[in-house]
Amino acid sequence: MPQSASKKVILGVCGGIAAYKTPTLVRLMKKAGWDVQVILTPAAHRFVTAETLATVSGRPVLTDFFKNSNGEWNNHVELGLWADYMLIAPATASTLAKMASGLSDNLLVTTYLSARCKVAVSPAMDLDMYQHPAFRENLQKLEKHDVAVIPAASGELASGLSGEGRMPEPEELFQFLEEQFATTGKLLNKKVLVSAGPTYENIDPVRFIGNHSSGKMGYAIAEAFKSQGAEVTLVSGPVHLDAPAGIETISVQSAMQMHDACIRAANNADIVVMAAAVADYRPAVKAEEKIKKTGDALTIELVKNPDILAEIGKNKRNGQIVVGFALETNNEMEHAKDKLSRKNLDIVIMNSLKDANAGFGHDTNKVTIISSNGKTVSLGLKSKKDVARDIVSAICDLSGIE
Repeated sequence: MPQSASKKVILGVCGGIAAYKTPTLVRLMKKAGWDVQVILTPAAHRFVTAETLATVSGRPVLTDFFKNSNGEWNNHVELGLWADYMLIAPATASTLAKMASGLSDNLLVTTYLSARCKVAVSPAMDLDMYQHPAFRENLQKLEKHDVAVIPAASGELASGLSGEGRMPEPEELFQFLEEQFATTGKLLNKKVLVSAGPTYENIDPVRFIGNHSSGKMGYAIAEAFKSQGAEVTLVSGPVHLDAPAGIETISVQSAMQMHDACIRAANNADIVVMAAAVADYRPAVKAEEKIKKTGDALTIELVKNPDILAEIGKNKRNGQIVVGFALETNNEMEHAKDKLSRKNLDIVIMNSLKDANAGFGHDTNKVTIISSNGKTVSLGLKSKKDVARDIVSAICDLSGIE
């Protein structure tokens, strides 16, 4: 199955103190599954190392036109054609002036002049420079050339002054890029519900019945949908993961809480992906006080939780896509196909606890995507972010979304 294309971003870094924030920004982009090519101006090397940025981006950092004395060179035209988006952050007054006037004396500005993608700049400099009329005129020129200008933040500056001129934090710049991509994805205007993580079923105030789900697969799926422009609601059980930027996250603990939140959200969703590991049973009675150890055995009566996926599948609207997971330990394919049919699903994602480095707690997974149209695709072991993109691609394929 073809994997949905990763976002390709050129990050230009200029010689300003705010360059120290760029490794964090690159890490956020890589975490989202994007390809990042960093270009440093010569002065930027004084503020952040190429070695650091090459390590977090997974690509050699570029600065010079020529790679060696044999004439091998970094092709700015190819770079300009490769990128889906170009962000220059921090953007110094010097680089912005060159961009505004078309002065191409380094690889970064030459690549900007060759870029066919959208370009944004995040100016960062001292207060008086940021307010200077000459600088403001250059920003106006760039905006006329369809360059997006990210306003500087206010705060304490390197000079000791306080005011406008700070580069926004990496998380804010990453969110800006996400929003830019969200306006062009193939799932724009689609509403998606994703569930993730475990549920905890309380026995008493300090003990619970749960499972080992980390939520990583569900969170990766939510982010993959978001990157394609979808409006995503994530219903999450208790996990140790940060809520994804730009995604409505509803935190729940028990299966009953997850049931109520998912049923509400499913009513308006075009696509539903139930990746949570929901407890099948819960204690019939929760003890109000901690149960004391009084004997050699303890018996707890369990009652069945509602089957969220089956309920959503039963009430599926025309055109709504419902996807479930089948984590099996034996007769995997047989059980997964039965689940696909019995719960009226469009796709079931089957994986086995017998596969090494797959399933609960791992950053990788190995799944088979089984569709109601008879198509079955087995994927090798890969990162959960890559698996998430494959799942989104399979859903689009089944729905006829190109």
